[in-house]
This record gives sequence, C-alpha cells and structure tokens, in this order.
Amino acid sequence: MTTPTRRRTLRARLMAFISDATGRLTAAWRILTAAQNRLLDTLAAIRPGRSASARIRAAQLLFQQSLAEFNRAVGAFTERWAATDLPLAYREGAFGMLDRADRPRRIWSWTDHHQNAITTLSSQYYADLMGRLQEAIRRAQAFLRAAVDAARARASRFEYGSFNRDTLREEHPLGTVIYANDARHPVESWAGAAIAWQAVTTANAGAVATAYEQLDCTQVKVRDGADCGWTSHKDPDRADGTVRDIDDAFAHPTAHAHCIREFLPHFERPNSLGAPA
Repeated sequence: MTTPTRRRTLRARLMAFISDATGRLTAAWRILTAAQNRLLDTLAAIRPGRSASARIRAAQLLFQQSLAEFNRAVGAFTERWAATDLPLAYREGAFGMLDRADRPRRIWSWTDHHQNAITTLSSQYYADLMGRLQEAIRRAQAFLRAAVDAARARASRFEYGSFNRDTLREEHPLGTVIYANDARHPVESWAGAAIAWQAVTTANAGAVATAYEQLDCTQVKVRDGADCGWTSHKDPDRADGTVRDIDDAFAHPTAHAHCIREFLPHFERPNSLGAPA
C-alpha cells in the first residue's frame, strides 16, 4: 500500500472510529431521555384518587432504575473509551507519522514515553466524560424531584390540569449538555464534538511523540485548514504549512473542536530513505 493511500485509509479509519464512538455514547444517553419522556407521560396520566400516591411512587422508582441503567451505560462507555479506544487512536496517529516518513511500523512500540503520554491523556478525558455523567445525573435527579412534586401537588388538590409536561421538559432538558458559558447543546452535537476532539488530539499526540522518539525529529510540519490559527481557530498565527518545534506541537495538537490538524515529519536534511523535508 502506498503512503498516500495509507494516509487516506488512516484518516478514514479515524473518522469511522469517531463516528462509532459518538453513536455509542448518544445511544447510552437515550436511556435518560427515554426515561424522562416515559415519566412525564406516566405522571400526566395519573388522576387524583386513592391510588394516585402509589402510582406516583411506582413511576418514580422506574425512573430511578432507568437512571441507574444510564449511569452504568455511560460509565461503561467511558471506561472502554479511556482504556481501549484512546490507546488505539494514539497508535493510529503514531503509525500515520511513520507512514509519512516512509518508515516501517515495526520500529514502533509502547515505550515508557508513549505509555506515559497515553496515560495522561486517557486520565484527563476519562475525568472529563465522568464529569459530564455526574452533571447529567444531578440534573436528572432535580428533574425527578420537580416532576414528582408537581404530580403530588395535583393529586392532593384534585386538580386535573396543573401537571404541565412541556414546562417540565423545557425547564429540565435532559437531552442537552450545558457548556461553561451556560449554553445548552443537544447531546448529539456535544458528543460528536467531544469525541472528535479527544480522538484527534490523542492521535496527533501519538504522531508528535513518534516523530520525536522514533524519527529523532526536533520539529514537525503542520497540515491544517487554511484559516486555522495555531492556538485557536481565530489565532492570527496561521498553522497550515508551518514548521513547529516538537514542544510546541505537543502543547497544541489541535486548536479547536472538529480541528483537521495533522503533523508530518520534518527533517533538517533529506534522509537515506527519502523522507520528506
């Protein structure tokens, strides 16, 4: 397989990898949104009467069971992502760097340097995703309290029209993730951005570390979007086509979500294997 073909194949594999992981994470999240819809429909159907309290408790218990299932599903995804998927992305990035340098993949192994790098990244991204999970559980518990309180209030007052599903869903949108600026984004868009960021960052870290450790490069060449800045998309220091020191590349493997940055080996002199300068 030629190097350009391998490069395209690696990129396609990384994109497929991201798409698969995003699908698994959003599928796990649907356990929560389905539970929310089921609880709202169930509580709305409960009419005041002697059995109302028991039916509300049963609906509450069912939601709590679904919340535990959601916790297990997202937790299992996160554990696999950190322990298995991210190391695969790191290795794909490493192999991509070797292919661009026209070097055999067999020279690569999980050295201490690579193991330390992936351990650091995996730990960070595991904590990030688990933080999102804990936030979602906290919001789900707040929703449950509000929904049950509304259902009990209606049952105690014998009021048929006081339980508003749309208001509760609007006030507690469990199908969204809240960003640091308080903006709410659908889980699907957040998952795609988060998984792509983590996977591409990890793959690029593997590429840069391989350029340094296996190819003895002190610099790498950057391939990026024409308008992409080095530290962020709006950074006036444009990235594409530039040559960066290894330490700088380690610090900025990506610039923003959905970044298409790639690294190529940079040699001070053409080597005997014809690697690109």
